[in-house]
Amino acid sequence: MTIDEQQTQDLLYAKKEIAYQNREKEDRAAELVVANKELAFQTHEKENRAAELIIADKELAFQNREKRNRAAELLIANKELAFQNTEKERKAAELVIANAELVFQNTEKENRAAELLIANRELAFQNTEKERKAAELIIANAELVFQNTEKENRAAELLIAIKELAFQNTEKESRAAELIVANKELAYQNDEKEKELPNSLLQTESWLSKMTKRKSVPSNWRHQTKN
Repeated sequence: MTIDEQQTQDLLYAKKEIAYQNREKEDRAAELVVANKELAFQTHEKENRAAELIIADKELAFQNREKRNRAAELLIANKELAFQNTEKERKAAELVIANAELVFQNTEKENRAAELLIANRELAFQNTEKERKAAELIIANAELVFQNTEKENRAAELLIAIKELAFQNTEKESRAAELIVANKELAYQNDEKEKELPNSLLQTESWLSKMTKRKSVPSNWRHQTKN
C-alpha cells in the first residue's frame, strides 16, 4: 500500500469518526433538551407544591384554631356529660327497682298465661265437642228433613190416592145405581115376557099343528122357536 492510499484511508476513518461524534453530540443535545424540559416541569411542579403547601399551612392554622375551639366546647360538653352520667346513674338505680317490679309482674303474667293456656285448651276441647255435636245435629236435622219430605210426599200421594178412590167409589156407586135400575128394568121386562109367554106358546102350538098337517117341520127349527 502506498503512502497516498494510507492517507486516504486514514482520512476516511477520520471522517467516519467525526460523523459518529457529531451524531453522538446531536443525541446528547436532544437528551439535554429533554432533560431541560423535564427540569422546567419539575421546577413548575415544585412551585405548585410550594403554593399548595402555603394553602395547606393556612388550612392547618385554621384547623388548629378550630381544634382549640372544639377543645373548649368539649370541656363544656364533658361537664354536661358528667352531669348526665350522674342523672343516668340515678335513673339506672330507679330502673333497677322498676325492673324488679317488672320481673315480678312478668312472673305474674306468665302464671296467668299458663292458667289461660289451660283454660284455652279446655275451651278448645269444649268447642270441638260442640262442633262435633253440631255436625251430628246437622246430619240428624238433614235426615229428619228428608224423612219429613218423604212423609209429605207420601201424604200427598195418599191424598191423591184417596181422591182417586173416592172418585172410583162414586163411579162404582153410580154404576151400582144404574145397574139396580137396569136390573129392575130387566126384571120388569122378564115379568112382561113371562106374562106374554103362555099366549105366545098357544099361538105357536096352533101354528105348528096347522103346519104339521101340511108338511113336516124340522126339529131344530122347532127347538129354536121354543128358545
